[in-house]
Amino acid sequence: MGPVIITMGIDVERLINDALASNAIHAAMVDVSMIQFHGVFRKACERNACGKYNTSWMGPPAIGEVNELMERAKKYRHGLLFQTVHSISSSFDLAGMSEGEKAHGKVLRRILERIKRKYDVKDILPLGAGCCHICQRCAYLDGESCRHPDEAVASVEAYGIDAARMVKDAGLRYHHGENTVSYIGLFLFNPQNCLKTS
Repeated sequence: MGPVIITMGIDVERLINDALASNAIHAAMVDVSMIQFHGVFRKACERNACGKYNTSWMGPPAIGEVNELMERAKKYRHGLLFQTVHSISSSFDLAGMSEGEKAHGKVLRRILERIKRKYDVKDILPLGAGCCHICQRCAYLDGESCRHPDEAVASVEAYGIDAARMVKDAGLRYHHGENTVSYIGLFLFNPQNCLKTS
């Protein structure tokens, strides 16, 4: 299956170029109806694969039940998918992977800022790689409300999305060779004037 091209009132090329101009390596549009959702993809979070289980408002269990999150994501029609690729010294280079994930998060925020600045965004759901990194210590650990609810970002996996299938269906590569690690981000939105240039 090739890249999904959507033109319903949306300048696809411009959005993709916005992502690339923000240091994404690859970007594509996806149709949410084609995304595969299943609770099994949340299991990585629940197995504490990222080491942040039960430490953040943006990760399980605090973020909520996976079925509720999947239904929330399905209310959107379109998505801007982007990818970053980072060099690491080996497949055991955990520090390099962590640095790559942090760099990816910066690209995600750069794209989000660009979209908010350039377009009249009514409602957009940003999803990233791994748990939220805005605060060094999440307010969740102190029994307090999220300090930055407008900036906090959950992961694609927390919403039960099959990331590998989504990347493949969008016509992108999931792996980029030896001694590299790649991460994805996704911005879900509806077309009703939400991406009309202001």
